[in-house]
Formats: sequence, C-alpha cells, structure tokens
Amino acid sequence: MPTFHTRLALQAVASCLLALGLALAAAGAAHAQDKRPNILLIVADDAGYADLGSFGGEIQTPNLDALAATGVRFTQFTASATCSPSRSMLLSGTDNHLAGLGNMAEFMAPNQTGNPGYEGYLNERVAPVSELLAEAGYDTFMAGKWHMGEEPDQWPAARGFQRDLTLIPGGGSHLDDMWGAEGQRQTYTYNGEQLKALRPGFHSSVDYTQGIIANIDEHRDEGRPFFAYLALQAPHDPFQLPPDWRDRYRGRYDQGYDAVRAARIERMKQLGILDPEATVFPRLPNVPAWDDLSEEQKRESARRMELYAAMVEHMDSNIGKLIGYLKTSGLYDDTLIFFMSDNGPEGNVMNMGPPWDNTRIETWGEKGTFIQYGPAWAQVSAGPFRMFKGFLTEGGIRVPLIVAGNGVAGGARTSDAFAHVKDIPATILDLAGVSYPDTSDQAPVAPLQGKSLAPILGGGSEPVHDAADWTGWELFGNRAIRKGDWKLLQLCAPFGSGDWQLYDLRADPAETRDLASQHPKIRDELAGYWDDYSRQNNVIMPIVSPLCRPQN
Repeated sequence: MPTFHTRLALQAVASCLLALGLALAAAGAAHAQDKRPNILLIVADDAGYADLGSFGGEIQTPNLDALAATGVRFTQFTASATCSPSRSMLLSGTDNHLAGLGNMAEFMAPNQTGNPGYEGYLNERVAPVSELLAEAGYDTFMAGKWHMGEEPDQWPAARGFQRDLTLIPGGGSHLDDMWGAEGQRQTYTYNGEQLKALRPGFHSSVDYTQGIIANIDEHRDEGRPFFAYLALQAPHDPFQLPPDWRDRYRGRYDQGYDAVRAARIERMKQLGILDPEATVFPRLPNVPAWDDLSEEQKRESARRMELYAAMVEHMDSNIGKLIGYLKTSGLYDDTLIFFMSDNGPEGNVMNMGPPWDNTRIETWGEKGTFIQYGPAWAQVSAGPFRMFKGFLTEGGIRVPLIVAGNGVAGGARTSDAFAHVKDIPATILDLAGVSYPDTSDQAPVAPLQGKSLAPILGGGSEPVHDAADWTGWELFGNRAIRKGDWKLLQLCAPFGSGDWQLYDLRADPAETRDLASQHPKIRDELAGYWDDYSRQNNVIMPIVSPLCRPQN
C-alpha cells in the first residue's frame, strides 16, 4: 500500500498530467467517482447530551430530531472532555496525545511543552481525513471553529481544506466584532487568507452554515463528491443571538434547574435513551437548590438558560437550512450526515471583565455581553451524568451522535454500542473507499486507531468494539480506561482522591457507586491497560493542571 507521502507525490504527478491535457481521463475519473457519498460532518461546540429533543431535551430542535428519525442515535458515543483534543481525534482518527493536542495549547504544562504530541496544533505526523479525501478527489470545505493551530501553516487551508471560513482560535464573540474572551481581536480566515473584517450583521451559526451551502453550490456541477466540515461555535459561550431570537424562551425556565433536569431525565427514559433504573448523579454540593435562591437570583439564572436554549434552537434552525438546501438541490440522498458535540456542556464560569459588559440583564445576548450558564444548568444539559466539560466523567465525555443519510439503513434506530470520536474518520474513509496510509520510514504517520461504524449504520446490531477492546483518556492530569461496561477513573483533588475508581456503566451510568474495592481484579486489569495506553500514546502527565489542586 502506498504511503501517505507517496500518495501526495502521485497527486502532484496526476495534476501535471491534467495540465498537459488529459481532460478525457480526468472526466472519466470524475464520472467513476459519482457514486461515492458526499459527507457532511456537523459539530456543535459544548452541546450537552440531553439538550436535543431526540435525546430528551425540551429545546426545540426539529431539524436534528428529523435526522434522528431517519437515522441512528448513538447513546454511548464518547469524545474527549474539551474541544481541541476532541477535534484533533475527529480529523485524524488517532489519539490526541499523538496528534499534537495531548493537552489544550492554552493549558500546556511546562513538562509537556515541546514534546512530540504536545505541539499545541494538529501535527505533521497525522494524516487528516480532509487531506486524504482531497487527495482522493473529494472537494473539501470547512466553516467554523478550528482550534488546532494558529500559525498559517497550521490553518485549515494547509490541512486539506480547499475552501474555508474559519475562526482560528478556540472561541470568542459570535458576532461581527471579532472579540476574544479577553477582548483581543480574533483571527478569521477565508480560503486560506486572513480576514480583516467580518460582514456587518455576522452571526457564527448563520454565516458558517451559509458558507458551506455556498461552497457546495459553487462546485455541485463539477462531478466530484464533497466533504463538508461545519464546525459550529454554538452553543459555546458567550450566548449571543440576533434580536428576534433573544426572547424565544422567555419564561420557559422559571421553574428552575432542578425541575427541568428531572423532566429531561424522565423523557430520556421514555425515549429509550436511558434505562428506567438508571442512576442519576446528584446536584453538586456547591449548587444551591432552586427554591433556596432569591427571586433576583432565579430571574438571572433562568435568563441565562433562556439564552442558551435559544442558541441551541438557532443552531438547529441553520442546520435545517443546510439540510433543506441538500434536499432541494438533489444532493440529500447522496450525502452521509454526522452530527455530534465535541464534549460535554460547559459548567465552568469565567470572571469576565472589560470590554465585556454584563451589568444589565436587559442587554444580555447582545454584542459586548458574555453570558454563561454555570454548573447548575450544565448538569441539566448533561442529563443524569456526572459533571461536565473538562472532566473525564460521563458528563464530560459522553455526547450525542446522530448519523443519517447515504449508507444508513432504516430509521429512528438507537444503538447502545460503545463508540469513540476516533471512529468517525475511520467510518468516513471506509464509506468513501479511501485507504489510510501506511507508515513511512522517512516520515511516520500515526496509526488510525478508530474503527468503522459502517456495520452499525448498515443495520447490524453487533458492536464494532468487541469484548477485548479498551479505550483510554487523559486530560489535565485526570485519566480513564473503559473496557466493555467497566470504566476506571482517576480524578485529582479537589474533585477526587487521586485513587482509581471503578464503575459499572451498565448499572450505574451516573458513576455514583465506586466498586474498586469490591472488584480488585477488574480494577487492576484496567489499570494495566492504562499503562499500555500511556506508553502507546506517549502520555506525559502534567506537573500543573487547571483542574488539580497543587500538591505540597
């Protein structure tokens, strides 16, 4: 099998031949590729497992729910606990510690910096699915958040995307002011060139979606399939919306987070997303009961959730416009569509100072305001699961996945097979008929670690990860191993003791009963897999962490 770099050389030769006038051969090749599926990969930023209607949420998400009604919902799909590690695995199919985001660049520890796998960007030792598909004759488009390298040679245009409209860093304003969290100007690119300004009236969900539609439409008559990566910013904070969307959920959350969470969990059970006897992680001790809040605290808290819910519905509305375009243009039946979130909901709160102004609740959701919803509502978004973004608990890593369209048999199916974000590129390459490159002696390519989900999409009921498979995670010094229904978890102080905890996720998906002392053989077996995981993926445990209390 040719290496990745041999493939690039062959591509260059083919381009030269085309330039010499072999137009008929090119046309024949294009015609031969017509039956390969288009691929649309949609990623929400910080959406919770229980936010969508088809996963139990009360938020109106009719377009994503319609996809679920024609496709497959995965109830045990996992990612990393934060965005850039997840995104590096989503494009590469290999562990984030090999792909360059062993830690988020923003939190790289001194002992990690400069080591292989900790470059802080999607490194050169991986073969991103965007490059492989472009090499294989796909048109490749991206719009949205990148967060995998801020230098020009690390931008999407340098990693296989032929057209893009991209926020290069990890977050910021959804509007046309281009502000970052600290008020600095953020970098945006358009087709590989840095933008000086966004269009007046820009909103991330609107413009990224329209960018994908425009790119598909521009190239639709050229006879090539497309790979479109819509990496939405929504519903990541700050919660900012067009004026006519800000009051869409006015009064809908006045009953408070305790009642809304209980109602979501009940709907999840009715939908078959959650077992009727499933455990529920309790309200965090630093979160007061809703009835203990003052009337002003209730008003402000409910308003934060109103804006978040509107962000989710607004995102869904724009996804609906993209799906509608595919249908009216005759492309829908030839397109395989993935929707997922990159990690659990954001329950951490930043103290925002100037230039952000959150002093008047009447202006929340407008330009210049930075609204977040905190741990109480994040627990609502996570449903019954433990914690949220940043943590390797189920609330941080278990996320919604819907797959529909070309290659998916049946509709309204639910799969409880374990799956991982690394499986997405493996699935895409499988269904596109594109081989993953071998390792080259001159420039080794990290192995494809994911497994194709195509058998499940085709109607099979057998899991693609068999009983012998195990999967590992590490982030911010916390670590986890999963094999079958067993999960080994270690959380540092103040969120844990630093000892291994063991959970049976089939009986206890909320991770409420530590069975490590009752099943020492299973604990030790999984701890041995952790050693294998750490060695195979060059894991360097950080000496400092944003989640761990410094040791004396």
